[in-house]
Amino acid sequence: MASLSSLMLVAAVAALLVIGSSGTEVTFKIGESSTTSTLELITNVAISEVEIKEKGGSDWRGLKESSANTWKIKSDAPLKGPLSVRFLVKNGGYRVVDDVIPETFKTGSVYKSGIQVQ
Repeated sequence: MASLSSLMLVAAVAALLVIGSSGTEVTFKIGESSTTSTLELITNVAISEVEIKEKGGSDWRGLKESSANTWKIKSDAPLKGPLSVRFLVKNGGYRVVDDVIPETFKTGSVYKSGIQVQ
């Protein structure tokens, strides 16, 4: 029969494994060059693709990567929020976050996706 201290050690190690495997939540920071018709998103993790869909829109519009983890799109008209974001996690598939960026976004603001990646 296992001793109480052995069982406590096993439980502690199991808890550490669960906590350590939770991953990182993807966030989107609004870059300094963003305006009502230009959106610059800075992600906190490496992703392969980023697209946005405006409120009421039916099409996803791709952002171009301008530097590491920085994505940008320019529009002829002001962007209509809230904006939904679809992104491709490197080695992890597509994820969609609906209405994550409000219409009145401000530079420097950080929006959480609620999605954890490894």
